[in-house]
Amino acid sequence: MKLGEGLVKEGLITPQQLKLVLERQVQFGGRIGTNLLELRLLSEDEFTKFLSKYFKVPPVTPDKIASISDEVLRSINKELIEKYKVLPLEKHGKRMQVGVINPNDEKIDELSFITGFALVPLVISELRLLYELEKRYGIRNERTYIRCVDRFSDEIDPTFSVDTLKTALRDAMDGEEIANLLLRAANKAATRVAIFSRRGERISLWKTKGVEFENIEMTREGSSLFSEIALGGQQPEGTDGHQGVTRKHYYRGLLRDTPGNAAWIKLLGGAPQDVLLMPLNVGVNVVAFIYADNGTDEVLDASVAYLWQLATMGSIAFEILGLKERLSVA
Repeated sequence: MKLGEGLVKEGLITPQQLKLVLERQVQFGGRIGTNLLELRLLSEDEFTKFLSKYFKVPPVTPDKIASISDEVLRSINKELIEKYKVLPLEKHGKRMQVGVINPNDEKIDELSFITGFALVPLVISELRLLYELEKRYGIRNERTYIRCVDRFSDEIDPTFSVDTLKTALRDAMDGEEIANLLLRAANKAATRVAIFSRRGERISLWKTKGVEFENIEMTREGSSLFSEIALGGQQPEGTDGHQGVTRKHYYRGLLRDTPGNAAWIKLLGGAPQDVLLMPLNVGVNVVAFIYADNGTDEVLDASVAYLWQLATMGSIAFEILGLKERLSVA
């Protein structure tokens, strides 16, 4: 699988964004990741974690970069560093960790032979690598990059603005794309988010961020979280004194330790004190749910309003998608 296809499959970017990145790559050069970072479609952390998963090698972390010693930097001469594009990280005898763009590059073995070091590759983004080489070795790049430090600052929000998200949801090609967009946006407001799909009485865990994914099937039986929300025009039963607020349109409160919630609580590693569950509706029918919490002991506080806005936008996006599908067969 190509790297760009993998980014779309993981829900980190949309097909439209991949097209934009590839067009920009043709015009300005650089790798896909560099263009993603320069367009602020991903943060360095998001992209490096993806690269680590894609290449199945550890990533170069900020702590690893901060701990590079002068001795390690001098272990390979500047000419070889510039030719082979590697960043020395850590040395133990004749074994050295190096940051590289492509851990599968055969030139790593070539450099290992020349230097006499057993090189252990860790993956690093092109933009970060070139920035570090210029900073530490004075190796300037032929291509004029947007300043790397601006892309790695915590003050830069790499995710979507509300307006950008609305456009992306409107143009989504299928439900998978809608779900990926909602999940990524929701993760801005809550540390653990998930989307559950609904098919009749069957409710399935669809996608997660901040919590491991497992195939979980849930129902509205056994006093599950989903029995708190009325479906298909049903009326809510009101509050029942379990520290949760039941409404027709959402549930917020304690994730109760009940048989219906057991599988989800096990995956979360405990029952959170404050969760939010909101349905995504097409007409009067619920097609999916957005779930959010901030961990076992933390509350959601001000993020609830934003999450509710996401649920509203998601519902509209699914309605638009349904209309597109109906129009295509009309």
